[in-house]
Amino acid sequence: MGLRMALRWGCFGALSVLVGCGGMDDGRSPEESSGPGRTDAEVNAPAATESVEAAPTLTLHDGHQVQATPPVAPLPTQFQPAFHQSLRESVSVGSFTTYRIKVPLGRAGSRVRVTFRSGDGGLTLQRATVAKAGASGALGSAPVALTFGGQAGFTTGTRTLVTSDPIAFPVGFRDEVAISFEVKGALGKSRIQAFPDSWMRTGAFATTQGVLGGQAWEYATGVATVDVEGAPGRAFVAIGDSITEGYTGTWNDTRNAWPSRVEKQLGVPVVNSGASGQGFWDANLQLPQEVLSLQGVTDCVVLLGVNDLAAEGMTVPKLQQRMTQLLDQLQPMCKLWVSTLLPKEKMGADGGDFDLMKAQRHEFNAWLRSLTRAQIIDLEAVTRQPGNVDLFIDGLEVDGIHPSVEGHRVMADEAARTLKAKGGL
Repeated sequence: MGLRMALRWGCFGALSVLVGCGGMDDGRSPEESSGPGRTDAEVNAPAATESVEAAPTLTLHDGHQVQATPPVAPLPTQFQPAFHQSLRESVSVGSFTTYRIKVPLGRAGSRVRVTFRSGDGGLTLQRATVAKAGASGALGSAPVALTFGGQAGFTTGTRTLVTSDPIAFPVGFRDEVAISFEVKGALGKSRIQAFPDSWMRTGAFATTQGVLGGQAWEYATGVATVDVEGAPGRAFVAIGDSITEGYTGTWNDTRNAWPSRVEKQLGVPVVNSGASGQGFWDANLQLPQEVLSLQGVTDCVVLLGVNDLAAEGMTVPKLQQRMTQLLDQLQPMCKLWVSTLLPKEKMGADGGDFDLMKAQRHEFNAWLRSLTRAQIIDLEAVTRQPGNVDLFIDGLEVDGIHPSVEGHRVMADEAARTLKAKGGL
């Protein structure tokens, strides 16, 4: 038993020694054991090199090198008309007078320029501004000065067009702007009053931001065109007479005229070159200054001829010849659209043979529908009574000749429908 007891104590002692060896400590802290001034991160990080060598330029097998991606080119921009009036009449003022004309714009963009038209005599403009339109003749933003060749104003002769320098003035589609200008002399003027909340006042007030005062003046005056610089797109001009200009009776508003309504529906400019009372002779004579002078127009819509019907010496072949002459002038400039003539329930102020007028209108409309050089917008079809081609549908006219506001809405709906269907809009 003595030997067995000795062996037991010997094994126990050996195990104790082994356990003690498993937990040996050299007496240093963990920080000291990692070495002086080094952290775990530094220990684990790869050693730094003296410099980083750039990757070589990639060379393709054909010897060409891969070029860096060029910067994105800016989108193209173009000035196109956002507002237009023919200004066929003339008005004169003997001393400096401020006009403030409120106009809607059919185009969005970052810069604008304004074209003025003189009347039947010389014109001096000493200062002009543009601003967002407010109410009752006030401005909705601070006025921005227009310049002309770097000058504040200009002097010009009879029946001329003068265009301002472009200015930075961001506008949105269908924004309304107030163009204020101080002038003396003769200015071009529209034939009907169709610009509510426009004003005139004797004196120099183009920079007045508050209510202009003076007197209401609802004729388009002086301002022939407003161009807006933006992304290129479709731009229409409507050519016609009082129906296109927007005559609807005792109170008119250019915003109710069918071109403005089409513009609103399509979201593209449809500027108005209608002039009350004009026929083909006037239109052909005035076309170079009133239409062909416009820049950036892509499409032309013609609704013309009702004032020529049964005029002295007029025949249907003459009507066709004059329409052809008009289209010949327009075709190099724009895609052609032609409307049929609306019903005409009576003769105008000049009188004439009523039966001859009806017969000429029927024959001329049939010829228009046969045209292949222009797309046809059949406005007669949507304004005539189903049982009588010579009468308007009830409620669509005001005097047997001119459409009512509702008539303009019906015309605009049909024009917009046709332009979408045949014009890619």
